[in-house]
Amino acid sequence: KGLQFLITSLDYDNYVGRLAIGRIFNGTVKVGQQVSVVKRDGSIVKGTVRALYTYEGLNRVETKEAKAGDIVAIAGLDDIYIGETIANAENPEALPPITVEEPTISMIFSVNDSPFAGRSGKFLTSRHLRERLYKETLTNVAIKVEDTDNPESFLVIGRGELQLSILAEMMRREGYEFQVSKPEVITKEENGQKLEPVERVVIDIPEEFVGIVTEKLGSRKGQMVNMINHGYGRVRLEFIIPSRGLIGYRSEFKTDTKGEGLINAIFEGWQPWAGEIRTRQNGALVADRKGTATPYAINSLQDRGVFFIPAGTEVYEGMVVGEHSRDNDLWVNITKEKKLTNVRAASADEGIKLTPPRKMDFERAMEWINNDELIEVTPDAVRIRKKNLRKP
Repeated sequence: KGLQFLITSLDYDNYVGRLAIGRIFNGTVKVGQQVSVVKRDGSIVKGTVRALYTYEGLNRVETKEAKAGDIVAIAGLDDIYIGETIANAENPEALPPITVEEPTISMIFSVNDSPFAGRSGKFLTSRHLRERLYKETLTNVAIKVEDTDNPESFLVIGRGELQLSILAEMMRREGYEFQVSKPEVITKEENGQKLEPVERVVIDIPEEFVGIVTEKLGSRKGQMVNMINHGYGRVRLEFIIPSRGLIGYRSEFKTDTKGEGLINAIFEGWQPWAGEIRTRQNGALVADRKGTATPYAINSLQDRGVFFIPAGTEVYEGMVVGEHSRDNDLWVNITKEKKLTNVRAASADEGIKLTPPRKMDFERAMEWINNDELIEVTPDAVRIRKKNLRKP
């Protein structure tokens, strides 16, 4: 048989460009060989193999020729995607394609314009952000990036909040600064009905956590479709749940099951819109001025809600510093200091006892924020802020 090579992964090299990675099912391939790429829709594109690499452990090693059974990377073909077949230039035969799951969640990535912008990041401009996001699409087929009406904002579409949070974390560690909007689920219309993506979630947990997990997923519009008791203290649950119902749930799941639970989700299909899912009932505590959070101010405001930052943290006007105990936003002076007088106190000042703050990592913040809020991501901090930094 002639050459048959199924593309199962993609990579990018700054010198040779896009790389098609996979196994040669039949035939041989050489550098300089003319080949055909059989697209998913059946169309055929001609090309030339410019470079060929095999693998020794984790290292890529250049070679001149490879045969059936070898796992190789082929360079020289630009417009390639997972599931396509590289075959003989004449009479190409396609292999059964691999299907890539549809993207379900979108977020807006934009340039950081907060008062603290540029303090710790190396890559700050829209050009840096655009280049990095589009470079990700060359190797990550489940990520799509689109320009928006605003030249400083980009729509990023992915498989789920976990994938998008991994992308944000990678960029943060690389030295990028940016802002992220609340994740939104991708919907479509069919016969006049609004449809949304749903996932099949498989959970394996100790028996004592079945109640809390079932209750939490039920409140997120999840429906249990299967339950298996293994008989040795662990239970397997299966749910069908809207993709938006899973946003931010994984970190909550780890807490609820004390780290003993296993959770996996896979795209199931499209179902009618399940209605509103309320994950946040309370408003935000918002700093009303720039400064440094003081123990005195936090202590006097502790009965108003839960704080996300410890004393000594620098804040700016419009930065969200905690969750209000009521359903409205409350603008607070978190930088207030105790007035010092020259009158000696009769007894020593009582020690201030502060409740430990609730740490908000990127995944928790994704679930927590509302439409009027943004997540500010920098190499040294993840902050939540209002879109409009001025007090209304």
